[in-house]
Amino acid sequence: MTDSKARILEQVRGYHQEHESRGFTPGVTPIWPSGAVLDEDDRVALVEAALDMRIAAGVSSRRFERELAKALGLRKAHLTNSGSSANLLALSALTSPQLEDRRLRPGDEVITVAAGFPTTVNPILQNGMVPVFVDVELGTYNTTPERIAEAIGPRTRAIMVAHALGNPFAAAEVAELAEAHDLFLVEDNCDALGSTYRGQLTGTFGDLATVSFYPAHHITTGEGGSVLTSNLALARIVEQLRDWGRDCWCEPGEDNTCFKRFDYQMGTLPHGYDHKYIFSHVGYNLKSTDLQAALGLSQLAKLPAFGEARRRNWQRLREGLEGVPGLLLPRATEGSDPSWFGFALTVLPDASFKVKELTDFLESRKIGTRRFFSGNLTRHPAYLDRPHRVVGDLVNSDTVTGSTFWIGVFPGLTEEMTDYVSASIREFVCGTAN
Repeated sequence: MTDSKARILEQVRGYHQEHESRGFTPGVTPIWPSGAVLDEDDRVALVEAALDMRIAAGVSSRRFERELAKALGLRKAHLTNSGSSANLLALSALTSPQLEDRRLRPGDEVITVAAGFPTTVNPILQNGMVPVFVDVELGTYNTTPERIAEAIGPRTRAIMVAHALGNPFAAAEVAELAEAHDLFLVEDNCDALGSTYRGQLTGTFGDLATVSFYPAHHITTGEGGSVLTSNLALARIVEQLRDWGRDCWCEPGEDNTCFKRFDYQMGTLPHGYDHKYIFSHVGYNLKSTDLQAALGLSQLAKLPAFGEARRRNWQRLREGLEGVPGLLLPRATEGSDPSWFGFALTVLPDASFKVKELTDFLESRKIGTRRFFSGNLTRHPAYLDRPHRVVGDLVNSDTVTGSTFWIGVFPGLTEEMTDYVSASIREFVCGTAN
């Protein structure tokens, strides 16, 4: 490192220290439901990458991919520009002609949940397939293997489900079900990085997994995501789809790493056509940059500590709200150890208050709330005229739509903040009961 760079980065550390947040004032300081936790190392990592003008995918991106795959015990990770793009790539990879008879085709069915986030479902529709919606259970907010098994039909080819608010679904049983019926399993792990089920990390049960690095998530690159797998054939397809659909695997700035760049014959192209411009898939450009990867590497080192903070904050809220009438408190899926994304609350039918009254009260105290994402997706205007199949009555998804919200547990919250949240909810509920 040059002396001038070292001086700049030292000044960056000083700048960060000067601008650190100071203190908490109840009712004045916002308590966000989610957010990035960024320290001086993160700021330095970003600035150093900028000083080196690493504005495209490069050395930091490759290193982040290796370290991320290693952290999950998988063979390959491919960085993307968002978790939503990661979901699109994961599902689209299953349509590749290279999978021959196993490939997904238009009209095939993919089982998913009705109560979730749209970008778990959108890739199914974007690839011309039919989402099959199943219900969730209240408390865990995940679907169950039994519901998935009931939904399997003659055209079912895959399962694509997210771990709800960091709480794992029964991934081992769902993976066994998928294997028994020759179905692909895509784990949307965007809200659950670091969670475990039966002692195994989520994101390692399926054929493909996705994560998001949006600031709300467990670690952040600003915008960003990744597709992970141990299936090298699927990994190669994901890479091709992400990188314009081209067949070449040279990294940016590299040429002829295969030593036969001008010796291929593919499709009906003439022999010797430049392999850097041979396209084997109808793809996209969904890559991220070294600026994002540099931040991701700094954040990845903090993932275990972030996970423990999320667990502590969730448990403190759980204990602080125990016994509050009118509220269904969340619970972990049996056999799981969630790295929680949020703390879900459902207002019960016999409560003396409505969900909007409670969330309005919390928001008035600068306590951020969020609804449980889409609630029942089948009720949204975007999906009313889209092909889909529903198995079951989606009664719990409707309950979630009308009565469920969540509050934050992210590592930026202190004990004082979580205690204030619990006390505020108790104060509101006691006030409505009188």
